[in-house]
Amino acid sequence: MTTQRPRYLGYGIWLIVAAVLGWWAAFQLTLEKIFLLENPGEQTSCYVSVMLQCDKNLGSWQGEVFGFSNPILGLTGWMAVLVMGVAVVAGVRFPRWFWALFGVGITGAFVFVCWLIFQSIYSLSVLCPWCMATWAVTIPTFIATVVHLLRNGTLTTSSRVRQSAGRLMAWVPLMTIVAYAIVVAMAQLAGLDLLGEVAGMLF
Repeated sequence: MTTQRPRYLGYGIWLIVAAVLGWWAAFQLTLEKIFLLENPGEQTSCYVSVMLQCDKNLGSWQGEVFGFSNPILGLTGWMAVLVMGVAVVAGVRFPRWFWALFGVGITGAFVFVCWLIFQSIYSLSVLCPWCMATWAVTIPTFIATVVHLLRNGTLTTSSRVRQSAGRLMAWVPLMTIVAYAIVVAMAQLAGLDLLGEVAGMLF
């Protein structure tokens, strides 16, 4: 009698949700970039205030680190996450090296987002609504992926660590909230009223 391997439905569903939200944010940023190119000097639709806008980010060198607009990375990268999510939900089994490569990609995206957060808060002194949407899904995706790679045996062969990681997955939402709180605290300490601006945008 063979033991059926877990399908990790919850993780797969999250990858799909995150990919859709992240791709949509990248798509909106791409549209805003095209608008700025066609209408120099005009304000984008996501311009809320001097502090909460996309314009400054999109027009900065940080907005095109690799020689093209950063949202293009999101348009392509989130599609890979979407395919991976669908595959996980479908129960597709990947070799350890494939999961390792996926982990490297997610880690690279997380590091890049952390750098963009730092640049937005401390260099540009501007918070981009669509950028923040990207941050909001990249952070939990990274946390969940690290925990998943521990529990599925990619990062360790210890059964004890894998079992502990399985239980740790339930704490991903709390760890995400803590990460969000750190970003908010960074913005507040830098003189950017993130909570006030977001509340003003919503209400």
